[in-house]
Amino acid sequence: MTVPNPFITNGYISPHYFCDRVEETELLTRLVTNGNNVALISPRRLGKTGLIHHCFQQEIIKDHYYTFIVDIYATKNLQEFVYELGKTVLDVLKSRGRQAWEKFLNTIGSLRSNISFDINGNPEWGLGVGDIKMPEFTLDEIFAYLEEADKPCIVAIDEFQVVADYPDNKVEAVLRTRIQKCRNTWFIYSGSQRHMMSEIFVSPSRPFYQSTSLMSIEPIDCEKYVAFAQGLFREYQKEITREPIVAVYQRYEGVTWYVQSVLNALFTLTEPGASCTEEMIEPAIQQIITQQGFAYKALLFQLPPKQKEVLMAICKEGKAVNLTSRPFLQRYHLTASMVQGAVKGLLEKDFVTHDMGTYTLYDQFFAQWLMQQ
Repeated sequence: MTVPNPFITNGYISPHYFCDRVEETELLTRLVTNGNNVALISPRRLGKTGLIHHCFQQEIIKDHYYTFIVDIYATKNLQEFVYELGKTVLDVLKSRGRQAWEKFLNTIGSLRSNISFDINGNPEWGLGVGDIKMPEFTLDEIFAYLEEADKPCIVAIDEFQVVADYPDNKVEAVLRTRIQKCRNTWFIYSGSQRHMMSEIFVSPSRPFYQSTSLMSIEPIDCEKYVAFAQGLFREYQKEITREPIVAVYQRYEGVTWYVQSVLNALFTLTEPGASCTEEMIEPAIQQIITQQGFAYKALLFQLPPKQKEVLMAICKEGKAVNLTSRPFLQRYHLTASMVQGAVKGLLEKDFVTHDMGTYTLYDQFFAQWLMQQ
């Protein structure tokens, strides 16, 4: 399969367009195929979901397991969690044939009447969150299917840390109770907020304590990225020197999504037969920022004035620490109470991330756009 641009910025296509992660793939594959649940922890946009997709493409898993990736980032409670889990399971099984999805539908009796069918007789998840009246009961039905499936199952739950914010503080216990009984299903809990994931899996007072193997990923080695990028350019009769790849990698500290995005833009700007050079980086980044300009304006418009002020202060710092310290407050003409209230809102809206005492803007392209305003 050939794609118009080999530097993928959304989703997963095939191993050919996936850079390195050989050791991580081997470790994750070995863990889940040997009966271990895994908590996969790293900052956002470093490639956790891509790694899971790649792991699921390994022959030992692809041909012998049912695999599901459930994104629960936008969920607010157990009801929405169950909705996303059920929808994902059905969507995957539809591609596995009638026998697979019929067995699933026969086990979810509480929702069976809400499932519709298209003109080809394939099931559609045509229900809303509100149709799940008894989420724990429906959860039991879904787990019953997973345990009775004709192949072992692997369920990856993306952004798992959000369960800690559900209003019902029993959800972790509800999930742990069911998961510990599974004999045909293994789980990967993927999370980007390290302190919350650590609380869930490392704190002795939490239900998931000592129930998983812990795994983290770091940025891909720069030299591996150089070889990967140059190889893909050559496949399309283009060239790229080492310098721009290293410059992009260093600028974004090896964070996969940013490196891929800029390489995608550089590939677009390079004509067949030509060579991409370091001078093309700024035009490529500006192209990305320009394309997102309207969305960034809309994002900024929704913020209250105080949150905008604190956002700009964090943006100018790059990596901000000690937000209520006197030097920081004086430098940006802020007050401690103002900062505390604004940061809470910025974190909730995902404008800002907080990791190991450091605050940064979630989107580094947005940060550069802000600095140009």
